[in-house]
Amino acid sequence: MKFILGKKIEMTQIWRGEEVVAVTKVQAGPCPVVQIKTKEKDGYEAVQIGFGEKKEKNIKKPQKNHFKKLGNFRHVREFRCDEPEKIVKVGDGLDVSTFAVGDIIKVTGTSKGKGFQGVVKRHGFSGSKKTHGNKDQLRMPGSIGSTGPAHVFKGTRMAGRMGGERVTVANLEVVEVDLENNVLFIKGAVPGVRNSLVLIQGQGELKPVELKAQVDENKVEEVKEEIKIEETKEEAKDEVKEEAPAQAEVKEETKVEEEVKAEDKKEEIEK
Repeated sequence: MKFILGKKIEMTQIWRGEEVVAVTKVQAGPCPVVQIKTKEKDGYEAVQIGFGEKKEKNIKKPQKNHFKKLGNFRHVREFRCDEPEKIVKVGDGLDVSTFAVGDIIKVTGTSKGKGFQGVVKRHGFSGSKKTHGNKDQLRMPGSIGSTGPAHVFKGTRMAGRMGGERVTVANLEVVEVDLENNVLFIKGAVPGVRNSLVLIQGQGELKPVELKAQVDENKVEEVKEEIKIEETKEEAKDEVKEEAPAQAEVKEETKVEEEVKAEDKKEEIEK
């Protein structure tokens, strides 16, 4: 099984020959492998991967130690698989190159939260007729059963909170793979709002890759400044070392002159 984490960007359309296909654009990966779960240590087999960036100040020390300097991840998820140690290792990366055009996948995400809704929107009820004599009953749920049980049965379709739930959509097709920008174009709609996390899974072989080091220009400049400061300090130390012997000789000469003067004064006093 192959898998990856991604971020839903937007819906768009792609031309496939003379046909226009509605697709969802998903920013997928790169996802470093953070941990490998085994039956001996954890009781089950799984691969834990990270995705997204988070401010370093918002990451706790245990999380930093767990991430092993692989990055400051906003999302960490696990995927079950058999014998993960033979497939990947900690530090490997997963990107869109694992998937190919035509792959059938399933996508899991959190659906849009729509608040408290009635039965027409929540369950697709048709409502009542709009004819004469039907007052204030257009979107009512109607009867929910006899008065004998004297309670509402569990699972009865009624008004309530809608959306904000974990939803999985299966049998989606990968229409296009953008390797340069790490983008997957998936046919149809994907659950969730824009910039929300999605989990993508499909059948096939997982292909780990080496992660490219992401260099921050500000950090590079800071390091360069530190190097310059250290070089100036070393140069100053070298100058001090070179001047030290000359200063020592001058001090010795002054000491000798002072001793000679002291002896002359003693002789004058004795006379």
